[in-house]
Amino acid sequence: MVASISINYLLYQLIVNGHNKSKLLTIIGVVFNVSLLAYFKYSYFIVDNISYFIGDVSIEKILLPLGISFFTFQQIAFLVDSYKNDTDKYNLLDYTLFVTFFPQLIAGPIVHHKEMMPQFKYYKKTNPSRIIKGFIIFTIGMFKKLIVADTFSIWADTGFSNVTGLTFFSAWLTTISYTVQLYYDFSGYCDMAIGLALIFNIKLPINFNSPYKASNIQDFWHRWHITLSTWLKDYIYIPLGGNRNGHVSASFNVFMTFLIGGLWHGAGWNFIIWGGMHGAALAIHRAWSYSKLRMPTYISWFLTIMFVHFAWVFFRAENVSIAITVITKMLNFNLDISNIRMFSANAINFPLTSPLTSSIIMIIFLFVIILCTIVMKNSLEITKYNNEEHVFSTRSIILYGMLLGFVSLSMFMTSTSSFLYFNF
Repeated sequence: MVASISINYLLYQLIVNGHNKSKLLTIIGVVFNVSLLAYFKYSYFIVDNISYFIGDVSIEKILLPLGISFFTFQQIAFLVDSYKNDTDKYNLLDYTLFVTFFPQLIAGPIVHHKEMMPQFKYYKKTNPSRIIKGFIIFTIGMFKKLIVADTFSIWADTGFSNVTGLTFFSAWLTTISYTVQLYYDFSGYCDMAIGLALIFNIKLPINFNSPYKASNIQDFWHRWHITLSTWLKDYIYIPLGGNRNGHVSASFNVFMTFLIGGLWHGAGWNFIIWGGMHGAALAIHRAWSYSKLRMPTYISWFLTIMFVHFAWVFFRAENVSIAITVITKMLNFNLDISNIRMFSANAINFPLTSPLTSSIIMIIFLFVIILCTIVMKNSLEITKYNNEEHVFSTRSIILYGMLLGFVSLSMFMTSTSSFLYFNF
């Protein structure tokens, strides 16, 4: 990270000070950042694919630096914007803070310099209203992670670790659990990052806006991991040509953009397939939109959620073969629920007398969470994140304080917990 920051800042200084080879320096900077990411993140993937054709090839163990995908994308954007004269002059301390700001460093959101750097002159000042709001948003995010995501992670992990034993019913239970887990894990982390940043009087961009309420796939990507979608649009899709050269070219560009987005998430063919699926879906959506055909909103929503759900199987599975096995089980309809007992009482944080009883309670909990996700306001709407004038009542503060106490207590009842997006 130190090497990355130092080299990028040196290149930035040369570019903004009018070096006569600014374009070349920008290209060198982008290549340097991509190469750094490729070495640490994709070496094993490249070697494995080479080995498939020429025989075994081995390399020494490479440790993946935490957060490298996030701080690399941020610095690429900064260099490109510097070349376009779209950045102010910043000192090394502010630049380092921009890259290493700890709440969002390790798992996002991917922040843009225009959103962050101007705020640094205010960060030393305290803002009681933001501190209270920050603690409340942090508490909600912690609840999402520890109570919702970690609970359903047990079912998701149990099912994906034994895919051959899945039936139609348990395959759907496994994948729905993961669909819920992933959203509340990453959404919860982003809430925690936003809350921590507010305590330091820094306002991070919104990264989630109820994506499972999306009525189409384009709407989904306007709501899910918003900062990544924006980065891909500004620094991949538009440079490829965007929609400037007609519908066919635009569809190809969006497909290639999401292939890159899939590869960004992980070094594996399953991630490339996942990205390709979303790229193809967006291309189909473009064609549908231009055809002027329409369908009822509830049907459009259902088709979108089902597509996203099936695509998550490739996102979660360790390889393509496992993903195909799970999807095959999901499509092989039968009423055999015998192996639901594999999802035992360990799936929740307090003991129950019967594994089947545990499963029934978990199914009810799963249904309630899905209903709340679709119907209720999200955490940032509840807390009026964008309303600087909003003040919480004493009653609200006490209630959120009790929630924080409950969530904190649950930490002592769980094992070690990690965020899914730390892997990316």
